[in-house]
Amino acid sequence: MLYSLVFVNAANHLGTPIMPATLSAFRPVNVRLLCAVLIAAAVVFGTAFTPAIAQDQAAESAIGGRFMLENHNGKIVLDQDFLGKYMLITFGYTYCPDVCPTNLVNMSTALEQLGDKADQIAPIFVTVDPERDTAERLLDYVKNFDERLIGLTGPQEMIDSIKSRYKVFSEIHRPQGWKNGDYTVDHTASIYLMSKEGKFLVKFAHGMDPVEMAKRISDFME
Repeated sequence: MLYSLVFVNAANHLGTPIMPATLSAFRPVNVRLLCAVLIAAAVVFGTAFTPAIAQDQAAESAIGGRFMLENHNGKIVLDQDFLGKYMLITFGYTYCPDVCPTNLVNMSTALEQLGDKADQIAPIFVTVDPERDTAERLLDYVKNFDERLIGLTGPQEMIDSIKSRYKVFSEIHRPQGWKNGDYTVDHTASIYLMSKEGKFLVKFAHGMDPVEMAKRISDFME
C-alpha cells in the first residue's frame, strides 16, 4: 500500500527520533542557560524566578515538532502543511466516553466565538488509538463536532513520535470481563495552541471555559 511505503520512509522527513537519553544529554545545559537568562530578567523587572519554574518553561518550549500522519480523508499530511495557521491540537480516541467529546465541543465553541479569526486556525484531533481509529472512522467521528476539525491517524510509530514531541501520555487499559479487543485509553487531555510558525504558545486545561479559551487565543493573534 502506498501509505505504508510513505510511512516506512518517514524518517527522511522527521529525522532521527529524539530519545529520552538524548534529551537528558542536552537538557542540563539548556536549563542552566535559561535559568541564567530568567534570573537576569528577574533582577531587571523585579520578577521572582526559580530553577523549577525555569525548568518547566524550558520543557514547555520544547513542545511540538515535525510529524507525518494521515488525515481523515486518507491524505498524508505534514506539520509543514499547517504553517501559516495557528494549530489548536488535542489528543484522544473515538471510543473516548467523555473527555474527548468535551474537548472537541469546547474547541468548536471557541472557534465560533472567534468569528472570522477562526479562519486562521487549524483545529486538529490526533488519535492515540490508531489500531481502531482508521481514517474512515475518524471521518465519521470528527464531522459530529465541527466540519473544520481535522482528524489525524497513522502507524503506531508515527503516533508515538508526535506524542513524544507534544509530551502526551497514553496508556491502554483492558478491564477484566470485557470482550477481546475492547479497552479504554487513559491519555493527556490538554489542548495545545501552536503559532503560525509551529511554535508552542499555550496549553489549555481540559474543561476550560471555551469563551475564555477563545479570548486567550484572540490575545495571541493581536
